[in-house]
Amino acid sequence: MAESKNNPIDDMTKRDSPPPGSDPQRPSPELLLWAYRHTLFPMNDPWEDTIEWYSPDPRAIFPLEPPEAFHVPKNIARELRKKPFEIRSDTAFEQVMRGCATDRGWFNRTWITRHFIDVYTELHRRGHAHSVEAWREGQLVGGLYGVHIGAAFFGESMFSRPDLGGSNSSKICLVHLVRWLRTRGFALLDTQFWNEHLDQFGCVEIPAEEYAGMLHDALKRDVTWGEFKAGAQ
Repeated sequence: MAESKNNPIDDMTKRDSPPPGSDPQRPSPELLLWAYRHTLFPMNDPWEDTIEWYSPDPRAIFPLEPPEAFHVPKNIARELRKKPFEIRSDTAFEQVMRGCATDRGWFNRTWITRHFIDVYTELHRRGHAHSVEAWREGQLVGGLYGVHIGAAFFGESMFSRPDLGGSNSSKICLVHLVRWLRTRGFALLDTQFWNEHLDQFGCVEIPAEEYAGMLHDALKRDVTWGEFKAGAQ
């Protein structure tokens, strides 16, 4: 499991000054954008009800190049060919966040608070956050969301609703996300931490210093999200 270190605002100032008046326990859109540009991201501790700031070392990413670096498992490839879902982007961003915020049991409490939903939805309105969604028979059955700055996409969370016919929907959304990022010319897909679920798709860990260099290069480029087309290569 990746080793992580907490980075409260007073420690973050060692790198650069955050926006004036920033509150690490109630982050604004400006603070979030500043943090992502400085390798940081927040998560709420559901047990302590406090927001912690992380900059993992090593850092987990999905390499976008070469194409074969991202692996589509055989069962997901079969599902993709069946086209079981209508795949959209940015038509239900807040709904996707609410789906991701659902508790998955006593020992898997959500880190996504009401304030997070509000502030990331505001980033979405400003064009700095996007969702990829799986729909079936008019219902949202899975999806993912993340933050977009320059040529970097910071994946945040995903969910699926098997009870609504959405089995593997989040994984299929991930495949479409990677295809779209390549189509648009993105250079970095950050996944924060490695886990076995992501490993099957080719998630790798890299040193924090290498990640910082990749992020620096990605932030220098202006890449737009564009008009999303499912299945783009």
